[in-house]
Amino acid sequence: MGTVAKQLAAILLLTTGTCLPLPVEAKVMRYLKGNPQDVNPTLLGPVYDLGGGGADVDEAIQWMINRVRGCNDCDKKVDVVVIRATGDDGYNQPIMDMQGVDSVETILVKSKAEANQPEVVNAIQKAEVVFFAGGDQCLYTRNFQNTRLETAVESVYKRGGGIGGTSAGAMIQSNFVYEACGKAIETEDALEDPYRDISFTYNLFSWRNLENTVIDTHFDRRERMGRLMAFLARQIQDSKSTSALGIAVSEGTSVVVDKNGMAKVMGKGVAYFVLADHTPEVCKPRQPLTYSNYKIWRVRSGDSFNLRNRPTTGYYLRSVKRGKIDKDPY
Repeated sequence: MGTVAKQLAAILLLTTGTCLPLPVEAKVMRYLKGNPQDVNPTLLGPVYDLGGGGADVDEAIQWMINRVRGCNDCDKKVDVVVIRATGDDGYNQPIMDMQGVDSVETILVKSKAEANQPEVVNAIQKAEVVFFAGGDQCLYTRNFQNTRLETAVESVYKRGGGIGGTSAGAMIQSNFVYEACGKAIETEDALEDPYRDISFTYNLFSWRNLENTVIDTHFDRRERMGRLMAFLARQIQDSKSTSALGIAVSEGTSVVVDKNGMAKVMGKGVAYFVLADHTPEVCKPRQPLTYSNYKIWRVRSGDSFNLRNRPTTGYYLRSVKRGKIDKDPY
């Protein structure tokens, strides 16, 4: 075949569509309810809603909406975005029925690539409240960190918006996030060896008033005090901080935090604030934990805890010796 013939054959190959197609970007699943237009009001946060899993505390979500719009009963409205890795639009109608809501959009973000898509980023940037559904914090940490989604959520915070979540969606709001990417770890395993199958993501988000925290959920029901104690001891042992505060939320319960760092417990259960403020006696791989005198505040629904100026009284002490808690920690 001559040179001209070869060129004509190449042109024919391209024009007949027999070349390999370019990869098509997967479409992100989005569910919108309400007004599609951006309302963009002035915001008065930032505030947080940390849900313990189980039944959602609608009162806490409404509190977050009201705090960022600056009123309980007024015409000012906000747009809410719900982020999840699996599931459907089950949050849309309940939140749309709340006061002051202009729209609710649920976005399923299932990969790092989707977390960087412009349509996802734009929707989050225009929101006044962002809520992370429960699910799998391993997926959240792996898919969200160092993405444009992370930056977009931070932009809502900087504008004075609301950041919320329940279960895994609440746990990822702490500085020190237990990833749960391997075997599920509960109290007995964590106290027996605070390193085996336990890893953390650091600074996925860095929220004011939640510095040096570990958030844990489903707390009473799954008896997670011991594992939280191990998580806190690890932060000090690994030189991540000289002290670490656990925020532990029961099912059907929320801890809401205003812009001044005042945390209030809402819902049917209690929350625990657990402080580790000195070096562990023993916190090593393949050895049971020994740590003396955790300070624990048990805060009932309706009561408050100052995160910015922590109380110096009102706590009780519990210790772990060779992997065993000395008294009932609840």
